[in-house]
Amino acid sequence: MTVSKTNDRVGAIETRGIEPVPDSERRGHAGQMFWTWFAANISILGLPLGATLVAFRGLSIWQAVLVAVLGSFGSFALVGALSLAGKKGGAPALTLSRAVFGQRGNAGPTLISWLSRVGWETISTTTAAYALLALLDTAFGIRQNTVLTLVCLLIFIACTLLISGLGHATIMWINKWATVLFGVLNLVVMGFLIKTVDWSRVLDAPAGPAGAVVAGVGFIASGTGIGWANAGADYARYLPRSIPGRRLVVASAFGAGIPLMLLISLGSLLSAGDRSLVTASDPVAAINAMLPSWMAIPYLIAAFGGLLMSNHLSTYSAGLTMITLGLRVPRAYAVALDVVLMFLGGIYFMLIADDFYGPFSTFLTLLAVPISAWIGVIAVDSLRGRTYDPDALMDTTRTSAYWYTRGLHLPAVLGWVLAIVAGLLFTKASTSASDVWFAGPLSDTWFGVNGLGWAVAMAVGAAVYALCSRRTSPGPDAGGAPAPADLQGAER
Repeated sequence: MTVSKTNDRVGAIETRGIEPVPDSERRGHAGQMFWTWFAANISILGLPLGATLVAFRGLSIWQAVLVAVLGSFGSFALVGALSLAGKKGGAPALTLSRAVFGQRGNAGPTLISWLSRVGWETISTTTAAYALLALLDTAFGIRQNTVLTLVCLLIFIACTLLISGLGHATIMWINKWATVLFGVLNLVVMGFLIKTVDWSRVLDAPAGPAGAVVAGVGFIASGTGIGWANAGADYARYLPRSIPGRRLVVASAFGAGIPLMLLISLGSLLSAGDRSLVTASDPVAAINAMLPSWMAIPYLIAAFGGLLMSNHLSTYSAGLTMITLGLRVPRAYAVALDVVLMFLGGIYFMLIADDFYGPFSTFLTLLAVPISAWIGVIAVDSLRGRTYDPDALMDTTRTSAYWYTRGLHLPAVLGWVLAIVAGLLFTKASTSASDVWFAGPLSDTWFGVNGLGWAVAMAVGAAVYALCSRRTSPGPDAGGAPAPADLQGAER
């Protein structure tokens, strides 16, 4: 029997860690997922993603808009589908993953997921610090220096720690109201940015090849929804089981899809006549330069707030993932440790590294492969009707029903490893034409050239797991306790 270990109230520190949430403590509605994913995607990072579609992939504006719709709505529909496990099992995504990979086998996917979260946090923190530096310069004439850079990093990190440290209830409340505030500010800023568009170049730009459209969808999906797919269950675990799963999928897809479609499309428009956005080492300054001087302060506030909305979600998930890895501290302490790493990463990007977007795109390319491999395995397992034993999830010893063979569920682990190998065969990660970090032997084929190594990994992971695992009802031998009869239809 799972006992209550939570204090899930707005303004109070959430004391529950990764323990499954009992039915008596579940509340909320599907609309919370809309605000959660809207909040995560109103940051200005969507603009350079769109700029890349036109500047580097040669798409027309209409192709770029199509890519934005398919990549963002589609990838977050997948996030919504995977978050159903959180509603079903009441635990974070990587904790539930123990049931699929085994208590030891789950370490690999969990570590990769944690690295993904830390990477995204570092990107958001760096960009937000640039925004705060620009705000201080614009409002008070204070010029950037090393000490001020460190102070701006610490201010953003402190804001992140305050929200993420308090936990789930506070995050859900802030997501809704702050999204409205910063969403309106972003709409105002976007209205002024549209005035800077060189419409003659936009309308005269030729259409790119079909392969570039496919590659663009993959690029947007890997840069948006795929990066959040291993965190969706973290925010759905407090929802009642009775909520229809399709509502969560729709809420997730539209919550993220609406802001991403607008931002990515606008970024594509802006880059049609000016490549400064996609090549800038400081994207905040590049966008600021396109606006009237009097718009600088509202824009910079919107940029800072939007990045904070994304970052506190990522930091919350990273804390849960660290506990799943075996860190034996309260959840709030895990979040605090995570922000220390975030601070160090921000120092590297702002004071040491010469390039901002080179490492960013390389990071996305490489981590998308193992995360996609995990998605393939988890998706097949979920489709087979997985149920979760809360006691077995928390029992990491040999007595756990999820111990399997030496702590490994071999079909899942084998599928994940083979999928990573297959995906990397088609993957090329580089910061420039002359600075190639990694190139698989098949990276020059159609799948490789179009950046679809992550899609290969997802397909192979799903196929190998489906073939190697026994097709059986999910009882204890399949990694879960039989579902109560009155809950069998809740997932339809």
